[in-house]
Amino acid sequence: MWSLLALLTARSGTVPPLQMNAMTFAVGTAVGLVALAWRRVPLTIFRQKPSVWLLGVGGLFGYHALYFAALRAAPAVEASLINYLWPLLIVLGSAALPGEKLRWYHGLGALLGLAGAILVIAGRGTIDFSPEHALGYAFALGAALFWSSYSLLSRRFGHVPSEVVAGFCLATSILSLFAHWTFEETVWPATSGEWLAILGLGLMPVGGAFYVWDYAVKHGDIQLVGAMAYGAPLLSTLLLIAAGESAMTSAIVIAALLVTAGACLAALPVFRRVLRRAKPAAE
Repeated sequence: MWSLLALLTARSGTVPPLQMNAMTFAVGTAVGLVALAWRRVPLTIFRQKPSVWLLGVGGLFGYHALYFAALRAAPAVEASLINYLWPLLIVLGSAALPGEKLRWYHGLGALLGLAGAILVIAGRGTIDFSPEHALGYAFALGAALFWSSYSLLSRRFGHVPSEVVAGFCLATSILSLFAHWTFEETVWPATSGEWLAILGLGLMPVGGAFYVWDYAVKHGDIQLVGAMAYGAPLLSTLLLIAAGESAMTSAIVIAALLVTAGACLAALPVFRRVLRRAKPAAE
């Protein structure tokens, strides 16, 4: 779902970032509320400790605010490269979580994924880290720290249902709306295609993706989840190529190999478990 972000954003017209945040997170809220109604989950699940709300709203709103600020204050290529440190930070930071151990193949897998992401993002423009954009780089690093911290700390709240993310999305939408009124001029989508793109953003990359991500970081293999996240920029680029927005290059092929190798390395314990289970069956 996250890999659709660039393509749908490109098709959404000239809606300002904070307004886009408010609109798409509102749709993302609706995704959660529909799921709650369908599964007949009581609204009492939103009665959570302040720390849960601080982490959830701070993670979603803080990350997106910093990321959009980075894109305004620095070139998109450099800002994206710095921002995409967050999967590596998740893998490295997982060593501080209870019951988790960081192995060499986790770190190497994440580094290979990072190398693949760099190849993909660098292919979108010339890389030139200039001191005049230092503030933008700081915002991008802040965004990476916010999202990796949010993902890692969510692990400590594994008992909180992922449906609560609907409340985080609603609060993020409201905060984004106030920020939009303060800093931006309202620009509505001009065509039905742009409206559909914004709806798609809210249903998937800025909606449904947050619910499945919350479940993954709370209940999955956190190192593997972090390393696999580097597939997002690669899949995003492949979708742009398929839609005629970009061209296939040898760098993308190499990036695909690096990301795949990195994910396989990070998944080494999973492969070992599968082989151990298959061996008795074969005997």
